[in-house]
Amino acid sequence: MSNPKRILLTGSAGRLGRAAVAGLAARGHDVVGFDLAPTPGLPADRSVVGTLADADALRRAATGVDIVIHLAATPDDARFPRGTPPDDGDNFLSDLVPNNVVGAYTVMEVVRRLGVPRVLLASTGQVIDGHLRADNVPVTPDTPPRPRYLYACTKVFLEALGRVYAAQHGVKVLAVRLGWCPRDAGQVAEIAASELAQDVYFSPGDAGRFFAAAAEADTWPSFAVVYASSRHTHRLRYDLTETTRLLGWEPREAWPTGVE
Repeated sequence: MSNPKRILLTGSAGRLGRAAVAGLAARGHDVVGFDLAPTPGLPADRSVVGTLADADALRRAATGVDIVIHLAATPDDARFPRGTPPDDGDNFLSDLVPNNVVGAYTVMEVVRRLGVPRVLLASTGQVIDGHLRADNVPVTPDTPPRPRYLYACTKVFLEALGRVYAAQHGVKVLAVRLGWCPRDAGQVAEIAASELAQDVYFSPGDAGRFFAAAAEADTWPSFAVVYASSRHTHRLRYDLTETTRLLGWEPREAWPTGVE
């Protein structure tokens, strides 16, 4: 890699974060991880343990970086579908708002104050889940949101937040509607049972190469929404044309490669 970047990767200890660390490190980039736990594969001086509520820790971790890749978030709704009263609680106020709304704002404020030029924001295919369920496919970057539930609503906010900071503060922002990189055996079983889920599967290998391609792209637009997933098995659900045009990236793998 002739021009390695210094990259802050939030959520670096998670399943997708570890794939990103591996892909970026393989290309020679200097990765700083930020998560609730130490990041496997990173030395201690490059693995920051902290929460998204700690703006000072985020600021120290982001100082001098070329790109922030923001993956950290509460990863889904605690209950979907919701139960019936009295067993009808959710995690919106307890987890989703603090981590996915306030935390995202805190990251973007650190970026703005430090003058970090590029930010990749991890959105989700759940923001257009209604189109997938209605078979309005393939979805494109211009497909309007039809969110699955409350977690997806926070990612609609995240995309809007990125658009605002790009327009008002000159940060170049990619909002990436990511496919499904399963976190555990239960999620692997869910994907195995669904053709739709298999078509939006995102292997760790493809994920690592995607984040490297994003980091290495010569230019970014002011703001763009793109999709990232592995190759479809049954039907094309995510239109990756704009992803390839902007980043020169195409998936190499398909379900179930990498689930192990």
